[in-house]
Amino acid sequence: MKRVVWNELGAAARRSTLARPRQRSDEVLQTAVRAIVDQVQQDGWRGLVDIAMRIDGEAPRAMEVESLAANARRRLPSDQVEAMEFAASRIRAFHETSLPSDFVMETAPGLTVRKTWRAIERVGIYVPGGKTPLFSSLMMLAIPARAAGVSEIVTVTPPQPDGGLDELIALAGKLSGIERIWTVGGAQAIAALAFGAGDIPGVDKICGPGNAWVAEAKRLVAGLPGGPAIDMPAGPSELMVIADADADPGLVAADLLSQAEHDPAAQVLLVTPSAKVANIVQSEVYTRLATLPRRGIAAASLRNARVIEVSDLNYAIEVANLYAPEHLSLAVAAPDDLIPDIRNAGSVFAGPLAAETFGDYLAGSSHVLPTDGAARAWSGVSVYTFLKAMTVQTVTPEAARLIAGPAALLARMEGLEAHALAADARLGRAA
Repeated sequence: MKRVVWNELGAAARRSTLARPRQRSDEVLQTAVRAIVDQVQQDGWRGLVDIAMRIDGEAPRAMEVESLAANARRRLPSDQVEAMEFAASRIRAFHETSLPSDFVMETAPGLTVRKTWRAIERVGIYVPGGKTPLFSSLMMLAIPARAAGVSEIVTVTPPQPDGGLDELIALAGKLSGIERIWTVGGAQAIAALAFGAGDIPGVDKICGPGNAWVAEAKRLVAGLPGGPAIDMPAGPSELMVIADADADPGLVAADLLSQAEHDPAAQVLLVTPSAKVANIVQSEVYTRLATLPRRGIAAASLRNARVIEVSDLNYAIEVANLYAPEHLSLAVAAPDDLIPDIRNAGSVFAGPLAAETFGDYLAGSSHVLPTDGAARAWSGVSVYTFLKAMTVQTVTPEAARLIAGPAALLARMEGLEAHALAADARLGRAA
């Protein structure tokens, strides 16, 4: 873990301290992702199968979740099933409650403008998988999509190492209203969702987190003419912990490791005005690291970690706003005092009891959040991710007489005579 004193750094050193790991999107990765995307776009199903066989060792398969979910229910201890059901119910409750309402107002006498919401028709969701299938991500995506009213959800996830679909993913799908899941992952899965391949239909929007390959593929397809929208840049995990002098070093270390074990390209940062807390946390991190099953992954991530000493908590908030973390944990005595000044963060965990793990699984809000500084302008997944708003304007004869003249004048000021004539024409109809 690299350690720095913030007030001793110049502008360039500060930028370097807050830089994301280079391997997230270097030129070699970008070139490789583009080749995969191009092959799927040009060759369709045949190209997708060729890449999947080379990377995953099997062709994509459409797996019905019903029987696999039933197997999971029989095989799993009842408390594990109940925990998944509890998480699904909390996620559903939060997102159903947060649905927006239509509204209408009269902006001038007889001129009514309405805003109304419609669900996106077909959405693709990407569920990270591989050695550790992240079934929670399926619930965090599919449940808000269903709450929003999306009619068709196309779900993809990498196959298990020995092939097929993990039963936990299937059970999560069942709890989330998903009937079928395609076993294909990586950049090739994103390309299939973008363009369609075989029976995998192209979608209007792609949502979900993933590794650097997935994040780069999402960015690439979204920039193509006619390409799908994406939820946000959602790549390898990030966590920044702001800890005051009274913070529990053990809790802080536990939170940092919880994100470091996600991915070698994950990044964790500790920002504190207390050198003592920094010292103990660093020691705790490496002591606990040795006991973790995924210590190799966590150790690789810790090479990108930062410990940043600041003079006070105001500077800590400044650092957080500059970094714009995916997750921001406030391990401080009075977190509510800091929240008003936080502008850039995907999700905030306020106080020592608010473990980031709770947000990952069952607090209710989605754990799919913007990474790589995108929290400066993007929000995490919610029902709004799967909705679009349109306006409806209604004009009475009274309103037409009132607004046609000013509208025509404004159009002529911009040199758009046809616009002006279209406004003028309403005066005759409204007489």
